[in-house]
Amino acid sequence: MRRSDREIMNIADVEAIIKEADVCRIALIDGEMPYLVTLNFGYKAGNPAILYFHCANKGRKIDVIEKNNSACFQMDIDHELITAEKACGFAMNFKSIVGNGKIYKVETSEEKIEGLNYIMKQYTGKDQFDYEEKMLDITTILRLEVDQMTAKHKK
Repeated sequence: MRRSDREIMNIADVEAIIKEADVCRIALIDGEMPYLVTLNFGYKAGNPAILYFHCANKGRKIDVIEKNNSACFQMDIDHELITAEKACGFAMNFKSIVGNGKIYKVETSEEKIEGLNYIMKQYTGKDQFDYEEKMLDITTILRLEVDQMTAKHKK
């Protein structure tokens, strides 16, 4: 990271940003062009850390991932515009996370439920839910295994 004075190294502080984030953006490689999509997500701490996403069983994301499962991700919080007398004096405070890894379709019902529970925990604080089998059948869960992530802030 070029600005090491802005880097957040403490994993508890990094996970606090993740907990507060309401969306995660993933960038995939679609041929020679990047493909960026904003998704709801759930986070599972560990080595590797995992990000779970849900989507339909068919669509561009699935097609792209089947061809190339390399992915980058980004999330940010605490945006605050800092004003100034001159345009170049304006700034933006923030906290952000950027990382990369490999993304996979979850295959088993058990892991689909685990992924959905992590997603629900992100938004509700609860992590135990019941899911109808027909809903599991029409939902794809994606698992992004994090190879690397960095966090930074500007304040």
